[in-house]
Amino acid sequence: MKIAIPRERRPHEQRVAATPDTVKRFVQLGVEVSVETGAGENAAILDGAYIEAGATVHATRAETFAGADVILKVQRPRTSTDGGADGLADYPDGSILVALHNPFGDPIGVEHYAAKNIISFALEFLPRISRAQSMDVLSSQANLAGYKAVVDGAAEYGHAIPMMMTAAGRINPAKVFVMGAGVAGLQAIATARRIGAVVSATDVRMAAKEEVESLGASFVMVEPDADETGQTEGGYAKEMSDDYKRRQAELVAAHIATQDIVITTALIPGRPAPVLVTDEMVASMRSGSVIVDLAVEQGGNVTKSVGGEIVTTENGVVIMGHYNLPSRLAGDASALYARNLYNFVELMIDKETSDLAIDWEDEIIAGSCLTRDGKIVHPALLPKDEAPADAPSSAVAEPAPEVSIRSAAAEADAAAETPKPDPSKSTEEGA
Repeated sequence: MKIAIPRERRPHEQRVAATPDTVKRFVQLGVEVSVETGAGENAAILDGAYIEAGATVHATRAETFAGADVILKVQRPRTSTDGGADGLADYPDGSILVALHNPFGDPIGVEHYAAKNIISFALEFLPRISRAQSMDVLSSQANLAGYKAVVDGAAEYGHAIPMMMTAAGRINPAKVFVMGAGVAGLQAIATARRIGAVVSATDVRMAAKEEVESLGASFVMVEPDADETGQTEGGYAKEMSDDYKRRQAELVAAHIATQDIVITTALIPGRPAPVLVTDEMVASMRSGSVIVDLAVEQGGNVTKSVGGEIVTTENGVVIMGHYNLPSRLAGDASALYARNLYNFVELMIDKETSDLAIDWEDEIIAGSCLTRDGKIVHPALLPKDEAPADAPSSAVAEPAPEVSIRSAAAEADAAAETPKPDPSKSTEEGA
């Protein structure tokens, strides 16, 4: 069995799908590992480290892929703007491709996998079960994104974060407001608290209140509608009623005017990011305040955010719209992502023969498979009338979805009311 690790070619992507640690683990299982030269350079991993771990380093992607059974990537292969498959052309027909595929944002790409008889697994679709926690790439990457959002916001904020007592007087602590208490939001809360900020947070899910308060932050939330939990069966935040959104916006508007740093993390699976911070809210903030929009790749939570840019409004509020925050911590992000991948791929390896042994009855394998036998097989990508009768309703998508599930490579700009630049749309060849 052979595993191939190509170099990532998308803009703003610094991560790599394998580290010397995971290469060594694969080699110990009797698996051959092939790495494209320079694959880990942006994550501070040189070719020599892969060779020392037991991998073979090749000068070209074609050589890297030769004879490969499984290809591991961070982001999906690139497709051209006219629907072609330029980036996928070098991938061996019939191979297994494991990556963050953004299947809702790039359904054409999934169709190309099927046409090339590629067996593709989307790590976004891993079931939320305890056995899959060690493979949960969305959580591992969101954790780093939440941390990095606070670090970036603090660096841009022109004042100290903790309270300081000096002979010249007292410096008051910064007020940090985190909008969305998922994995990224909770890490942002914890990080902001560690550096001495006064932290508050909000979320549509009532279950988040206890988690927020356990981290030492105050919870800002209106009472939800009767019998409304604010979350899907899978635990993700869901879209609320118009009346709830109106009441929440009024509460947030009054609160946000007093904050120094605001971090927005709210995403809804299969939908554009909800708008949380309006023009009026931005206008109410003090000059020098900072907003970090983690949802900019799915349309943004802030009306004035611009993808890939840091902008300053007329009233002096700085809005940060960096793409792909986990990639800005490429070393640690790659280490976590690679370990997630290893734990997933290990399920498909026979420990005695070191050959592929895929158990299609395993709910982790079946739940994350996009294409197989030349067909799209995941129920979330099939029309409702074609989905298996026993598929859970949460796994069946609405017709023609246009947004990814919390993917760092999301391409939802076309679905947003105000289109924003998308780093993953490029005519450069390769993947």
